[in-house]
Amino acid sequence: MEPTAREIENVRRALRHPRADPIAWGAVTAGGYSPAHRWVVTLDDGRTVFAKVATDEMTASWLRDEHVVYSVLRGASFMPGYVGFSDDGDNPVLVLEDLSAAYWPPPWTTPRIEGLLAALREMWSTPPPERTARAEDDAREISGGWEEIARAPEGFLSLGLCSAEWLSTHIEALRDSANGARFDGDAFLHFDVRSDNVCFRPGGDAVLVDWNLTAVGNPQIDVVFWLPSLAAEGGPAPEVVLPDAQPGLVSACASFFCARAGRPPIPAALRVREVQLVQARTALPWAARVIGLPQPL
Repeated sequence: MEPTAREIENVRRALRHPRADPIAWGAVTAGGYSPAHRWVVTLDDGRTVFAKVATDEMTASWLRDEHVVYSVLRGASFMPGYVGFSDDGDNPVLVLEDLSAAYWPPPWTTPRIEGLLAALREMWSTPPPERTARAEDDAREISGGWEEIARAPEGFLSLGLCSAEWLSTHIEALRDSANGARFDGDAFLHFDVRSDNVCFRPGGDAVLVDWNLTAVGNPQIDVVFWLPSLAAEGGPAPEVVLPDAQPGLVSACASFFCARAGRPPIPAALRVREVQLVQARTALPWAARVIGLPQPL
C-alpha cells in the first residue's frame, strides 16, 4: 500500500512545526481494528514518526477527540510524544512519536503488569481535559448487555460459552449485579486498556495509545476491562491482579463482551468480534466467581 497524494500533503501539513518533510512511508498493518491508515514515516532529518490518517467520518471524529487529549496532556509519560496535527475537514492526521522499537505485549511479565498499573495510577490522578465525558453517562450502554442477551439470547448462545439452561437460571443475578455497577468517580480514564493499546519503552515505562474514548469515573473500570485480555494472553487470573474487584463492574464487563461477541461482524473491523469473544471467555467465568454463581456449563 502506498500513501495517496492527499495523505502525503496532510502529513506534511501536520509536520509544519517540526519543519521536516516526509521522504519514505511504511504501512503499519499489525494492531488496530479501525479502518484508519497508519504509517511509519521517515523524515528528511533522519527521524521517524507515526502518522494516523482518518479514512471516514468515524475515524475522523476519533482523531479529533485524540487531538484534544494530546493538546492538554502533551508531555505526559504515559502517552506517546506529540508531533503534530492537521485537519482538512475530511481526513485529519495525527502525528506522534514512533514507538516501533518499543515492546508490545504479549507475552506479559510481572514487572510489565506492575509497570502498566503504575502508569494507570499516574493517569488517574491527571486532571482531564475540560468537557471529558463522565463514565456513568455510558453506564447503561456498557452494562446493558444482559438485557440485550435476555431479549435475544441466540447470538450469545451460539458462542458456546454456556448452556441455555445455565443462562436462563443465572441471567437475573448477572443482570442485577451489572445494574449495580459503580461507574462514577473522579479518575481520568483511558477507557480502552488492552494489550494492543499498550507498549513499553526500552527503559520500561508503560505507554498507552488510542486516546479517543477517555472518560472520568471509577478507576477500577480501566483495570477490570483490561484483565480478561491479560488472562487470555497468558497472564495471571483476574483475581491475582485485582483481588478486590467490584462484582458489579465485573458483571458489567462480562455483559459488554458477551453481548458484543454475539453480534454480527463489523464490515469495517472484522476482527473486533473475535477479540471480544476471547475476552468474553475469561470475563464470564470471572463474573460467575465474584458473584458466587456456578461456573458456566
